[in-house]
Amino acid sequence: MEGLRVHTTASTTHAPPLHTTKLTRHTALNRVFAIVYTCAIIALFYHHAHKLIQYYYTTIIPSSLFLLLTLFFSDIILAFKWATTQSCRMRPIHREEFPQNLKEEVKDLPALDVFICTADPYKEPPMSVVNTALSVMAYEYPTEKVSVYVSDDGGSQLTLFALMEAAKFACHWLPFCKKKNIVERSPDVYFASNQNQPLSSDDEKIRTVYNSMKARVENIVEKGKVSHECIARDQDCEAFNKWTDAFTRQDHPTVIQILLESDKDKDMTGNVMPNLIYVSREKSRTSPHHFKAGALNVLLRVSATMTNAPIILTQDCDMYSNDPQTPFRVLCYLLDPKIQSNLGYVQFPQRFHGINKNDIYACEFKRLFEINPMGMDGLLGPNHLGTGCFFNRRVFFGGPSSFVPPEIPELSPGNIVNKPIQSQPILAMAHRVASCNYENQSKWGSKMGFRYGSLVEDYYTGYRLKCEGWRSIFCHPDRAAFYGNAPINLIDVLNQNKRWTIGLLEVGFSKYNPITFGSQAMGPLMGLAYAYSGYWAMWSIPITIYAFIPQLALLNGVTIFPKVSERWFLLYMFLFLGAYVQDFLDFLLVGGTVQSWWNDQRMWMIRGPSCYLFGLIEYLLKSIGISTHGFNVTSKVLDDEQNKRYDQGIFEFGVASPMFVPLTAAAIINLVSFFVGFKEVFTGSNWEGLFVQMFIAGFVTLNCWPIYEAMVLRSDKGRIPTKTTMISTLVALALCTATSLTLRN
Repeated sequence: MEGLRVHTTASTTHAPPLHTTKLTRHTALNRVFAIVYTCAIIALFYHHAHKLIQYYYTTIIPSSLFLLLTLFFSDIILAFKWATTQSCRMRPIHREEFPQNLKEEVKDLPALDVFICTADPYKEPPMSVVNTALSVMAYEYPTEKVSVYVSDDGGSQLTLFALMEAAKFACHWLPFCKKKNIVERSPDVYFASNQNQPLSSDDEKIRTVYNSMKARVENIVEKGKVSHECIARDQDCEAFNKWTDAFTRQDHPTVIQILLESDKDKDMTGNVMPNLIYVSREKSRTSPHHFKAGALNVLLRVSATMTNAPIILTQDCDMYSNDPQTPFRVLCYLLDPKIQSNLGYVQFPQRFHGINKNDIYACEFKRLFEINPMGMDGLLGPNHLGTGCFFNRRVFFGGPSSFVPPEIPELSPGNIVNKPIQSQPILAMAHRVASCNYENQSKWGSKMGFRYGSLVEDYYTGYRLKCEGWRSIFCHPDRAAFYGNAPINLIDVLNQNKRWTIGLLEVGFSKYNPITFGSQAMGPLMGLAYAYSGYWAMWSIPITIYAFIPQLALLNGVTIFPKVSERWFLLYMFLFLGAYVQDFLDFLLVGGTVQSWWNDQRMWMIRGPSCYLFGLIEYLLKSIGISTHGFNVTSKVLDDEQNKRYDQGIFEFGVASPMFVPLTAAAIINLVSFFVGFKEVFTGSNWEGLFVQMFIAGFVTLNCWPIYEAMVLRSDKGRIPTKTTMISTLVALALCTATSLTLRN
């Protein structure tokens, strides 16, 4: 913590506050409702137990008993998942920062290292990386204190070329931002926001320079190779000589290229530039690389040898800065002596641009990125969300009171670097710590740095840091600090969620699981809060059961819920409405709309029998040694036709994915069962007993409209493939036949 403490002035009793905190107004209501709803859940379990005992002694039909046991099991899981959400409703808080007070109190600002990770130039376009890098390089912060490290885990010369071009353009862009005092410091965003307005001569000049740079980068990406005639300087040519025929993304030497050095490079007005460093760590097919966590740990070590700033910002390559004052908001917390001793990181919510009007794929994840972090902030703080997070470097070396020293003193968070970053000793050390064998027999990934053992290194790392005694802050200003891209087709959304699900299960069923280890280390409320995400896959069980079982029973005239005239019906109605209304209010209170909430709950249903279910199956197969797919990067490339359909709010299926089969089969069965139940209403035969099942079928049918549309009404490339529809129909027929034979015998 010493690297941060030395930058603050002596505090006074009348010093203006750097930040304030207040409880949300609905906290008391949440607590009262939690008690009432818990009583209702206990009553539901009593009803289930009573009915099971009654059936056990009065019926000889095993299938009926199986239906009741299945629903009871589903309700137990739903109750557990509801309990995990309540931990985030016990003490949600709002924070406000006062950066202007900080500027009056601080005499010298700490240095900042920025980590940007990319892995594939075709799924993560280099121009997106360039815009992210330029936006943080242009922070309203002393440029000599900013160092930007870009990790290229794909080892692509295309990305290096793009960053070389960015370094040249930055000499024009940074002074332009300061002169104009612009807020949107991502060039793409700035020019797009001003395209319908008359431009000044300065704007025209800078846009011409930018478009020229962009054309060169995109031309190289299209060619797929950097030719020597595209490189102006001899020292740049030397960098590309490492890309030999033996150089592959899975097997290649370390590449570290200093693109800008603040001690030497100046912008067009003579002011110093920030450091910009390209890093592609050594890769070998015989050494584990630990995906993004491994890349971040290499950046931790390389940056320690070069600049060793006490504050680290981690960014995804498509998450550009939307507010140049963001570092000052962070320092309002990191430099506050009252909370500084155990404050590990300050997390900003993930926000996305380009989301269509009603967010049809629920990519904003308001519960994950806003609602739950606000609730956790009132306890020990939010989890790490993978991007937009400012860390205290000390946090990666043990708990607040249990420092874990690195294997060499140059990597210690308190080490002072007093040599130029291009000096031979510094570069030699940087290459050494970026080698693929450096971590062998070390504590990296277990007790130091970002943690290994899960595909979701952000969740796992933040969780382990909390268990070590660190706390965090959720900073949620009115103006978004960062904006990024979100997937615009359903299969990318589901694949991304499936990957998260597998990674979360790797934590949830490890020795560090949040229920036992987490609750003991952090307390039961924080343990439950982490369990909400850690056991995401468990949603697949009740959602899949409720998507099929009541409807198949309805088709066979079997009653499994209370009649409308029975008092237990009111209990079911309260449980359903209570959960949905509470979720709806949570959504509205963080700025959501009715239509976006509807789409959010629909996507929750869609994920259940698709990515959650397949993620659970893949994890189980992996646990018993059956090979599954590894880490896949979510594509950030936009297709024009897909983009058009997305803007119109039309679901994009397009490919014959196995994950679409249970979705489509459920849609077919629910539609048929709803019409069968509707017929029962008019004939008057046992409609009271089948009403709840008909309601569930109707509710699911309403949510499945995009699926019916994609099956029958559409002819574009985004429709559900005929093969998927046929397989799903056969699955639905098989399920109907099997239950008919079982329930009627």
